[in-house]
Amino acid sequence: MLRIAEEVATALEEARAVVVLESTLISHGLPYPQNLAVAEGLEAEVRAAGAVPATIGLIEGVPVIGLNGNELERIATGGERVRKLSRRDISAAIVDRADGATTVAATMALAAAAGIEVFATGGIGGVHRGAIHSWDVSADLTELGRTPVLVVCAGAKAILDLPATLEYLETQGVPVVGYQTNEFPAFYTPHSGLPVAAVAADALAAARMWRLQRRYRNFAAPGGMLLCVPPPERSALEREVVEAAIARALARAEAEGVRGPAVTPFLLAAMAEETSGESIETNIALLRNNTRVAAEVAVRISALG
Repeated sequence: MLRIAEEVATALEEARAVVVLESTLISHGLPYPQNLAVAEGLEAEVRAAGAVPATIGLIEGVPVIGLNGNELERIATGGERVRKLSRRDISAAIVDRADGATTVAATMALAAAAGIEVFATGGIGGVHRGAIHSWDVSADLTELGRTPVLVVCAGAKAILDLPATLEYLETQGVPVVGYQTNEFPAFYTPHSGLPVAAVAADALAAARMWRLQRRYRNFAAPGGMLLCVPPPERSALEREVVEAAIARALARAEAEGVRGPAVTPFLLAAMAEETSGESIETNIALLRNNTRVAAEVAVRISALG
């Protein structure tokens, strides 16, 4: 059921480094043509570090591991026709022969099915603020607990309940590793005031942690690992600015009755308005940075064998 691009398949056969990229950023994260430019830029970051990029999505119901240029543009320009897919949504999209963009959870599932170990994204989903009443908890967290993929990110999206998200990850047995930091990044800002479980000093250290986790998966963590990279200092926002903007965005969501899957895209769009577009620039900068780190780690993993 998977269609793996020839370049990706060859790299996997030769045990070379491959980095997976998600596609919801393209379909639901940014407007056209900025979304396509960012997607192409992320693939270029992977190549510059010596790895092969594999952006994942569904085209006419077929899961594709390594979208080509035309397929990237199809996702970028598809609008509401392109479904936002978590793991639970993949089978229905296949039956309906739909185009789909994959979230963190769906991307991890398809990456693991293709035999790819490293995935770069912006920020994972997590426990939403007020989840004690709404039970709104992202499927990304349970996916990390069961699917063996190393996810490189800037922590969880700052609009979430970060302490609760870390508690949930601990319950799922997911190692949360800081990349050259002992603090859990809060997406737009390096600072959350929350500690990580371990620190990787460089790409080689992260690669070794991952290799040992997979080698001893019978008694170590059987699923994924979260490698958390702070956003670049020149692009990061101040923690106080982020919290104030989030508070205003949450109030708007409550006033407009936004619920369920619509909450995250609504809040991210509101954050962009509240910060006069600065949050989008930070988002793009951290995406590129995460992707570069992921590629460097993937190359190190490949060299370890």
